[in-house]
Amino acid sequence: MEDTTILDVKNLAISFKTFEGDVKAVRGVEFSLKKGETLAIVGESGSGKSVSTKAINRLLPKKNTMIDSGEILFEGKDLLKCSEKEMQKIRGNDIAMIFQDPMTSLNPTMQVGKQIAEPVRTHKGCTKEEAKERALELMELVGIHSPKQSYKSYPHQFSGGMRQRVMIAIALACEPKILIADEPTTALDVTIQAQILDLMNKLKKELDTSIIFITHDLGVVAQMADRVAVMYAGQIVEVGTADEIFYNPMHPYTWGLLASMPTLDVEETNLYTIPGSPPNLLHPPEGDAFAARNEYALAIDFYEEPELFQVSDTHYAKTWLLHPDAPDVTPPEEVIRRKEKFEMLHLGKGQSARVGGEAIGSHS
Repeated sequence: MEDTTILDVKNLAISFKTFEGDVKAVRGVEFSLKKGETLAIVGESGSGKSVSTKAINRLLPKKNTMIDSGEILFEGKDLLKCSEKEMQKIRGNDIAMIFQDPMTSLNPTMQVGKQIAEPVRTHKGCTKEEAKERALELMELVGIHSPKQSYKSYPHQFSGGMRQRVMIAIALACEPKILIADEPTTALDVTIQAQILDLMNKLKKELDTSIIFITHDLGVVAQMADRVAVMYAGQIVEVGTADEIFYNPMHPYTWGLLASMPTLDVEETNLYTIPGSPPNLLHPPEGDAFAARNEYALAIDFYEEPELFQVSDTHYAKTWLLHPDAPDVTPPEEVIRRKEKFEMLHLGKGQSARVGGEAIGSHS
């Protein structure tokens, strides 16, 4: 992986106008993406994952959306300042997206082969025959059987897994520099999900594409990500390498996500759940947005927002528990017990399982 930053999001804040007021959906989000890297953005529904990434391709509704602040620098160019004409050249060509449900993204009246060929003709100026040849190559690349026969098929004739492969082929048609995958395997069964994830990892290596992978499934994160950003209530509350997030998590919200992840342990009958629900972002709370749900909350959490404390060169967490004067807190037993299980189930294939030899939760 090259140590070249291809995307840099700085202080991004986005609001939506509603009849009740302005919903502060994204609040000061910052993250970067390196060439050839997979960054997973994880969090509950409504945490701001999809809104943040749709802003990259300027796909948010214009009528009620306000970009309150921020920059989205793609190869040094601020996408928020680009005209619509400039964005049309970037979308699909330099930055492509795979959405959660292919049936709502694919044209039901158009042959799948032509849908794959369309971005090639639009962005590359190819002839009809050249675009068709490229589409057939892509269909073979993503594992669609008998491309010449399948080219003339319609979306309803494909299974869910095959439709998602079509979406990946469309996204890869112009060999984009960045691929944004917005929960692309949520609607698929676990066997097909595994095939799609393996395919994306394979294509990433072959094409050297950078990927932003949006999900709420930490099992998927363990298989896909080089780095992980954890989002809550419109903010990134922890960011680090996959190993750091899984084996040395620092934020109580990350602890809750890890503890609530199901495992294959048959003795566990009750799944841990994070108490309460996310705050109403019409009126974001003072202090730490997670404080009301946090059993480890300190008094300061309820009136002063924590800074992003540095744990290592690559690991940061937005929690007062990392302040030098904070009491030493041990993560929930569920997080500690899952440590070795994560290693066996998800990170056992050639990845290191510990960060600097530290135990989970140490922040001395």
